[in-house]
Amino acid sequence: MRPEQQTVLHSWCKQTEWDAPVIVGGAGAYLFIADGRQILDMSSLAECSNLGHQHPRVVEAIRAQASRLCFVTNAWGAAPRAELAELLLQKSGFHDGRVFFTLGGADANEHAVKFARQAAGKPRGWVIARDRSYHGASYATMAMSGDSRTASQADSAAFRVAHVPPPYAYRCPFGTATEQECGTRAAAAIGAAIDEKQEVAAVIMEANAGTNGIVAPKTFWPAVRREAQARGVYLIADEVMSGFGRCGEWFAWQQYGEAGRPDIMTLAKGLTGAHLPLGAVVLSAQVARALESQMLLTGLTYCGHPLACAAGVAAVQSYQDDGLIDRSRRLGARMLDRLRLMQSRQRLIGDVRGGDGLFAVVELVRDRDSREPLSPWPQMHPGLIKLLGEAMKAGVSFAARGNLILLAPPLIIEETDLERALELLDRLLSRLPG
Repeated sequence: MRPEQQTVLHSWCKQTEWDAPVIVGGAGAYLFIADGRQILDMSSLAECSNLGHQHPRVVEAIRAQASRLCFVTNAWGAAPRAELAELLLQKSGFHDGRVFFTLGGADANEHAVKFARQAAGKPRGWVIARDRSYHGASYATMAMSGDSRTASQADSAAFRVAHVPPPYAYRCPFGTATEQECGTRAAAAIGAAIDEKQEVAAVIMEANAGTNGIVAPKTFWPAVRREAQARGVYLIADEVMSGFGRCGEWFAWQQYGEAGRPDIMTLAKGLTGAHLPLGAVVLSAQVARALESQMLLTGLTYCGHPLACAAGVAAVQSYQDDGLIDRSRRLGARMLDRLRLMQSRQRLIGDVRGGDGLFAVVELVRDRDSREPLSPWPQMHPGLIKLLGEAMKAGVSFAARGNLILLAPPLIIEETDLERALELLDRLLSRLPG
């Protein structure tokens, strides 16, 4: 059999440069490599394995469901689909709402926009999104994303998407002095964009954590809610990455209570703990009522796949029964404190920001006073590439993008393992050339 690099297209890389280890198994926060090594996973792979690897409850649920019924289309009923929808409506408080299941995050975001436009009676209504965001890699979601990797691949205007500056407080595009003011002005820019475009169906934003490394100021999300609500525009919270405890709540918007409640929410990644592909669009009662008597103009062969939904039910029950939402909040606070202590003595750390759970961003700079980036975005400094390699040799996998190190370990990580990884990062950063 030929090696994988000769037969598979791998995402977000040049195929000639792909050369990754083969994963043969995993348990808890560890990945098992074909050469016999065990690697501590400090990114939950793609910020999705929130329950760790091979969670026994989820694996058993998949096995049990496979023995009963592997597949039935959405035209028929399926018990795990109904159970998972009910659990999601309960955990989100979207009482009398509805759930549409998809295959992942990108098609969840596409369908969220589709439903918003149909419910608003604006089939060609504009969508307001933000720069330095990521919503997927289909053409429609690339148009929504303000991402350096996809900006040249889709014409945002052709997809009726307009972008606003991000709430990037460390490098505020509004030139403001305070973090909170930056959040307020970023939200006001959304209101201005709605007014300018006039026929706007929805605002789509990441509620907290995202791969572009921005954690918005606390003033941002409630203000976005007010700007959209005042203009009768639906707010879509992209919780694909930030959901299921990653940010210390079931869903990141919940830290603001009712002041942060969106009209539509999209999910994936942690929905099954990444054990099987599954996405979801959760609709408020208002949006659900608007669609209820209309023909739903969409369909996916595998939407609400029974195997994936059974995995989702087991995942949600595990988050709940194992107290992982609270655990993420507690360990996340400890991780953030440890990183800020690291910042106080590491000259290359310009900023540390956290998502109120087990998610944090370390931004590297050449000069802390001027905030000059370690490397121009989205390039990665050779020293950081070397750091990642040295960490792997030491048995820890970190995620990085550009001049950012993204920390998002599984919520079940042992505290001693978390501390060991942070100590290793501290040592390696001290050797990183500026």
